Amino acid sequence: MSLQIIKSVDGKAEYVLLPVNIYHTLRNEIEAALKKKYSNDDYVSFELTDYVDNPVALARINAGMTQEELAKRMNVTQAYISKLEAQSKVTAKVLKKIKAAIEVDKK
Repeated sequence: MSLQIIKSVDGKAEYVLLPVNIYHTLRNEIEAALKKKYSNDDYVSFELTDYVDNPVALARINAGMTQEELAKRMNVTQAYISKLEAQSKVTAKVLKKIKAAIEVDKK
């Protein structure tokens, strides 16, 4: 595993790309350090629900799945999952199917 440093035009290190498993390991420490550094008014933790309001997308993302993985479990196309995630309303029947597909590994 390696980190990738992205430099600005003037050559200064500006961003770091790191493997997701390292990010997940460090996320809580990063959040705590940012909260400590900034006052409560200056720092707001990332909340997925602030950016994603579709229940299909939220369930899939929280399960750590891609659209393609969910589509395979439901025996549908990735395009269908994308369409569901673009809708403003989703039926209870569809949500039940999504939940069943996501929970396959939990049983």
